[in-house]
Amino acid sequence: MKIAIIGAGFGGMAAAYDLRKAGHDVVIFESADFVGGLASGFKEPHWDWAVEKFYHHWFQSDASMLGLIAELGLTDKVIFPRPLTVMYHDGKFFPFDSILNALRFPGLGFGLDKIRFGFVGLFLRLTNNWRALEKVTADSWMLKWAGKNVYDKMWRPLLVGKFGPFYKDVNMAWMWARIKARSTRLGTFEGGFQNFANLFAQKLRALGVEIRLGAQVKFIKRDPAKGLVLDAGGVQSFDRVLVTTSPNLMAKMCPDLPDDYLRGLLSLKSMGAVVMVLSLKQKLSNEGYYWFNLPKEAGFPFLALVEHTNFVPAEKYGGDNIIYAGDYLEQGHQYFSLSDEQLLDKFLPAFQKITPAFQRDWVKKIWVNKTNYAQPVPLVNHSQNIPAIQTPIDGLYFASMSQVYPWDRGTNFAVEIGRRAARMMLT
Repeated sequence: MKIAIIGAGFGGMAAAYDLRKAGHDVVIFESADFVGGLASGFKEPHWDWAVEKFYHHWFQSDASMLGLIAELGLTDKVIFPRPLTVMYHDGKFFPFDSILNALRFPGLGFGLDKIRFGFVGLFLRLTNNWRALEKVTADSWMLKWAGKNVYDKMWRPLLVGKFGPFYKDVNMAWMWARIKARSTRLGTFEGGFQNFANLFAQKLRALGVEIRLGAQVKFIKRDPAKGLVLDAGGVQSFDRVLVTTSPNLMAKMCPDLPDDYLRGLLSLKSMGAVVMVLSLKQKLSNEGYYWFNLPKEAGFPFLALVEHTNFVPAEKYGGDNIIYAGDYLEQGHQYFSLSDEQLLDKFLPAFQKITPAFQRDWVKKIWVNKTNYAQPVPLVNHSQNIPAIQTPIDGLYFASMSQVYPWDRGTNFAVEIGRRAARMMLT
């Protein structure tokens, strides 16, 4: 078969790998001039490693991604440093990278609240019945079982930070999946995620996969005589097409989809993301903290602060200290329209709150990355809203972050759904 894949993110490339190994002709169309999708990175001339535009790491439990890396013969390039994750409370930061440290966290006080926190975490780790959990909101479930104090201190800030005005609508299965699937160990790839994406693309090309960069697909339609046709600077026909973009882009590219499928795509809610990357002259955290969990109620203008060079040494970046300040935001939020300097002005007081000695002249360079599609919003009974991978148009398939549910977004589940779609295309 002649197969087209739209999107050169990890899901699209994983599908291409399996389809090509099965003996089919595969062409990947990517509108950007690089591979890697939302996990792509950038590199300054004096850096040895690339930095991701939107912070990424792998968990030791990411079986789909780590399994693929092993198949590609690249396991020796995966590293698992031991970074420090901290939680903010009463003007100070406390370690929060293990169950023991979580139980020691002073924001929970003593006695019953810590017991409830521990039992809720244990239950969510042990249960597999996520379908019962998707029938209720995380807000109502946590208030009932964890209690108001534990919920307000531990779980509500996470929901508010991730989902903003929709936080009370998110179902409990999302929270279950987040706790169930993640490990405390965090990993990355030598040279950065972009290096892995580039090596993966090289291996695909060596297998005979054609990757067309800067090729934006205008439409995909079924022609009775030619099969599936698409226009990406020239009309071509294919036996199968897999689209790995956002639901909105899928709807625009494929206007001939039946109305009910299109309505399903367009009804899916998602959050965007705005992430600022800064190169600093010196460390922000002298304590070596990597991931700062920051409650917005404490006045922080972003969800997370990540000091990347407390995870990967600054020597990999020519001595530059790299930090991320990022947030999930609803479309239309003012951050999307601010200039880089205006956004920096918003963020500077938070850096000084974390490190009082921080000065504006510590900043060597800033990069701001924005996307309208970063975090799907799973509502109650969300499994009923998931678009089918095999669309009603014969030969047309769709695999996106919105369909990895009940799992949360991430490169691991992008690989899983990409390979699942490839298996369906081969049957």
